Amino acid sequence: MLNAFASLGRASTYLRWVYLLIGAALVLAFLMVGGALSSLATELQLPAALRTAAVVLLMAGPPLVLGLLPAVREVEGIAVSSLLGVVFEERPLGPARSWAQRRRTAFWFALHLVAGGLVGVLSTVVFGAGPVLLAAPFRATGRHEIVPGVEYDVTGSWKDAWMPLGVLAALAALFLISAGVGALLAHLAPRILGPSPSERLELLERRTATLAERNRLARELHDSVGHALSLVTIQAAAARRVLASDPEFAETALGAIETSARAALADLDHVLGLLRDDRRPGSGTAPQATLEELDRLVEASRAGGITITVERSGELELLPAAVSREAYRILQEGLTNAIRHSGRAHDELSVGLAIRLDHSGLRLTVTNPVSGASEHPGGGRGLAGIRERVAVLRGTVAVGRTDAGWQLAVTLPVAMTTKNEGVT
Repeated sequence: MLNAFASLGRASTYLRWVYLLIGAALVLAFLMVGGALSSLATELQLPAALRTAAVVLLMAGPPLVLGLLPAVREVEGIAVSSLLGVVFEERPLGPARSWAQRRRTAFWFALHLVAGGLVGVLSTVVFGAGPVLLAAPFRATGRHEIVPGVEYDVTGSWKDAWMPLGVLAALAALFLISAGVGALLAHLAPRILGPSPSERLELLERRTATLAERNRLARELHDSVGHALSLVTIQAAAARRVLASDPEFAETALGAIETSARAALADLDHVLGLLRDDRRPGSGTAPQATLEELDRLVEASRAGGITITVERSGELELLPAAVSREAYRILQEGLTNAIRHSGRAHDELSVGLAIRLDHSGLRLTVTNPVSGASEHPGGGRGLAGIRERVAVLRGTVAVGRTDAGWQLAVTLPVAMTTKNEGVT
């Protein structure tokens, strides 16, 4: 009982009462329409049974039809969230997309009207008769009317105290009923307005796909733009050191900076285009880089004074496009890590790239000597991104020191398409 009275002071109780009053206002509007239709039926002198059926149909029909409109679910969702304090799995609650959702929305709308009508009638009685009974003890003794047909006696004694006490009790009962009905509606709302189990599964699948796409785009940005910025940093430092003694090399380095920056902007535009999901004509995004663009990546790194050797074997042009794209990003990130963490000056750094394709799969190797302390300690997302890419393709990753230095070795299973045989 104490908890029930304590609920009267909560803001949620008054908000739920407001939600129910909205339902009462809608009921009043439909009643006014029904009254007008009843008067019209009377004027037309229709049979009583037909007149009653027509009025009932015309009064009940509009709420049911209105509840079937797709936008009603969205409007009710906003009202339920803000006034009843319900948090839906689907946020914000969108319009009804299926007939099952429309039927459940129509049922909820009818429930809102019935509950609102009940609380609206009680509120009208309490707030209509309440002021009259509160002032009753201060009126002259005798018989008085609250409303036409309802009378009460003022005795001028302590016996009149029941009137203000009754008003206070009625107010408390009204808000307790409103709180209880509101709590019941808040409990039912997710089950009626919210997604069904099949819709919840579909929603979960969409969220999973969205998260996977965001992860992929984050890797794209990290690999492409991060690599370009690492190259730009090294090339700018090299140009600054030899600007006075070797202007020709400085000019070459500045040209490489421009090339790397343009490539990074192109990749950034591609990823942002995917994020915008812009489908307007002429707004297509650039294709993602594959192993065919590896030479451009190598030349941009060599322009900064880095020695890079590349070994290729196998018919790389037969690789599936998805594998070729991921292989390019893996080599790009491996090269970026070699540049950032080698601990050597740009003109002393030598990196080896090996790409071998045969029927056992695709093997990618990035090797660089490690000495001294790196200016960029570990803790980034580079290796984690590589492992995520390799895991998607069901490959393996090995990272560690070897006799040749630090080595990244990746193996990817590949179903190769030969020129004459099809898929093997």
